[in-house]
Amino acid sequence: MNTYDTTSAAINDLNSRGYDHNFNLQNEAIYCHSKDLNLLPDEFQIDEVYRFEGDTNPDDEVIVYAISSTKAAIKGVLVNAYGVYAEPLSAELVEKLKIKR
Repeated sequence: MNTYDTTSAAINDLNSRGYDHNFNLQNEAIYCHSKDLNLLPDEFQIDEVYRFEGDTNPDDEVIVYAISSTKAAIKGVLVNAYGVYAEPLSAELVEKLKIKR
């Protein structure tokens, strides 16, 4: 896995490597607006995860996920504030997005 100094550097590199769609969280799935596509947790995989912490405020934490789905033939990026698990998400989606240490 690569190392990046900024969120934008991570996103730009992932885009250049074909992760060119943007995903957003929904209750039970991730959503790609450009394809009007929902992916349930069993329909995508997390290929890479990058966590960034704010220099002055620990609450400014962001996680960048590189996501792919062979079923939908799509690769993209999900960017979310750390603590995503406080959002109203299904237990299955929360489990999928947990950072494995």
